[in-house]
Order: sequence, then structure tokens, then C-alpha cells
Amino acid sequence: MKQNDFRAPEARLVRKIVLIVCAVLLAAFVIAGASSFLYIRSALKPVDPNDRTPVHVSIPIGSSAAAIAEQLEQKRLIKSAAVFRLYVRWKNESGFQAGEYELTRAMPMARIIELLKTGKSLKIGLKLTVPEGSQLVQIADLIAAKTGYKQEQIMKLLNDRAYIERLMKMHPDLLTDDIFRKGIRYPLEGYLFPATYVFADEKPPLSEIIEAMVAKTAAVLDTYKAAMKEKNMSPHQLLTMSSLIEEEATEKADRQKIASVFYNRLHRGMPLQTDPTVLYALGEHKERVLYKDLQVNSPYNTYIHKGLPPGPIANAGVMSIEAALEPAATDYLYFLATPGGEVIFTKTLAEHNREKAKHIGKQ
Repeated sequence: MKQNDFRAPEARLVRKIVLIVCAVLLAAFVIAGASSFLYIRSALKPVDPNDRTPVHVSIPIGSSAAAIAEQLEQKRLIKSAAVFRLYVRWKNESGFQAGEYELTRAMPMARIIELLKTGKSLKIGLKLTVPEGSQLVQIADLIAAKTGYKQEQIMKLLNDRAYIERLMKMHPDLLTDDIFRKGIRYPLEGYLFPATYVFADEKPPLSEIIEAMVAKTAAVLDTYKAAMKEKNMSPHQLLTMSSLIEEEATEKADRQKIASVFYNRLHRGMPLQTDPTVLYALGEHKERVLYKDLQVNSPYNTYIHKGLPPGPIANAGVMSIEAALEPAATDYLYFLATPGGEVIFTKTLAEHNREKAKHIGKQ
């Protein structure tokens, strides 16, 4: 047999191996290119299209594009500092202006760059601040006062079943069937996060305002996913408990101790007996809850119904949410807010009544 007869199969094998290696390298190149394209395209988009909360950015004189990129990434205004630098170089962007800026995570990278180049802060058509402890009706009043929409129009959308179901599809982990439980007064009560919101238009669509608030709630609760899972709490349960803490807390109150009282009572099968639920059931604000008020026939009345009320009674802030997830370890079963704002915690009813006679009796 001739030597060439051995080399022919060997040559074919080599060619086959070379073709396979080339094909693999080409595939890897295509996949890497496609992945890079998708990554860069994603990085150019807003961090959160629904988060219009203003984020303050200070750009010192002489800041480089790299330094600006790092600051924007740290504040979660852009997804990638590296992509920002590449985009600026590719577009030959320059002339970033020093100054103070109010930007939002709803802005695409190109819009942020545009503002930083012109030296103009975010154009604010509407600035809306929702205080902690606000109830749905109060938020509707606030929106009406700031925008000119009628309160009835706002409440109608906030209670529109079809609209709420659209929101549920947008935020399935946050808005569940719990918001339609029997006895719920307003499905979105407690789901419009207390924060400051800015909009470019003086009178943006109502849906845009509401969706920004719901999206903020979803974003905040997303940071507590692990804690909620560990405590076996649904978003609805967490927001409900947090709202009770928020409504009972004063500036001097220890929210974690208030939370401990609620949990201690729940574990013992005692009614929560918290006055804000009675006021919510009555639908009015009063300086003092009278004995006759405690008899109001409502699923929100925690004097006659054990356990949590059907849903939140207000919008809770981060401090109350964290207290609901991490209550203090105490034996307290009662607490009392004094006229001076101090909160006194006690273990027995006798102690509670003595403190009540001492402080409330002075009014």
C-alpha cells in the first residue's frame, strides 16, 4: 500500500477537525456578539421605567465621564458605568456641566446624558409628596389638589376592577387576589407608597401617577423578599401589619416594640385592639376613641375581630415595614401613647390601666 493511501484519510480528518473548530469558534463569536448586543441595548434603557422618584446627583467641576458614570451607577440611575463610557465615546459626547441635578430611574441613558450636557435639571411639571401614614382617600385628595383632577374621578379609577386587574398583571408578585378579599374597603389601600414623585407634565395621566406609586411599592418590597420568605409573610400581610404600626407610631415611638406587642397578642390569640382600625372602620378622624366607637360593626374593627384586619389601613413607610419584619423581642402586651408623644409599654392589663389613668386622665 502506498504512503499516500494513509495520508488521504488523515487529511480528511484534519480538515474535518478544522471545520468543526471553525464552526465552534464562529458560533461562540456569534453568541458573544448577540449577548453583547442584548446587554448593551438593555443598559441603554431605563433602570426602572416606573420609578419617577427624584434622585439627587451632584456633578463637581472637572468631573470626567468615568467619574460621572460611576456615580450614576452607584445611585442606580444607569445599569452599567462601562456601557455609559462606551456610549459617550462612540457618540463623541462631551461638555458635561457641573451642577446639581434631579434625575429619575425612569430615564433612558440618552436622556440623562442630554440633561448633563445642557446643565439643566429634570423639568418638573408636577412634584407630588405622599406622607407616610396617608390613606387612599387622602392621597386622592392630594392628587386632586395638585393636578386639578376631581377627587371622584381619581377614586373611580383607584377602585376600577378592570384597571386594578391590569395593575395585577404588571406586578403579579405584589398585587394578588388578597386585595379583593371580602370586607376590603379599597383594593389599593396601602399599595401607594409614601414618597416624593416627579413628573415632566403638570397634569400627567392619572394612570401614570398611580402606576408610579404602585411600582415604588413593588420596588421597596422586592428588597425584603428574603425576610418575607423567612417570616412566611405575603406582601398583603406585611403591608397590613406595617400600616397598623405606622398609624400607632409617634416620632418618639419604638416601632419594633409596637410590632412586638401586635405579634405577642396574635400568638396568644388576643384581639389586637388598636384604635386606628376603629377610626378606619368609622371613616373619620377623632382625637379620642370612645367606648361606643369600639362596637362599630366592621371587619376592620380589631376590638371585636381577632387577627389582622382584611387589609392595610394606610400607606406604611420603610421604618414600619422593617419593624413588621424584625419586631423587638419583648413580653409586652399593651402600649399607650401619652399626650406628649411618648409610648409606654406594659405587660399586664392592670399596669396598662394604671398608666392610662396617670397620663390620659390629665387631658
